Amino acid sequence: MSGDAKQSRAAAVPARRDVLKAMTGAASAAVAAVAAIEPADAQQASERESRDERTKARYQPDAPDVQAFYRTNRY
Repeated sequence: MSGDAKQSRAAAVPARRDVLKAMTGAASAAVAAVAAIEPADAQQASERESRDERTKARYQPDAPDVQAFYRTNRY
């Protein structure tokens, strides 16, 4: 390799690293923003349902979608 090729390659490596650092920082900021929002949403969900609604049975064996599942997936 010529000296110019080595120098241009060496100059490109830090630039790539800088781009990856910037992308990592942006991803971290996005995760932090989402994490700050989610607990508020979870609190609102518990307020929407009463205690009886949270503990009721939700499986309905005679529901059309359950019947269709077992009809198409017989083992």
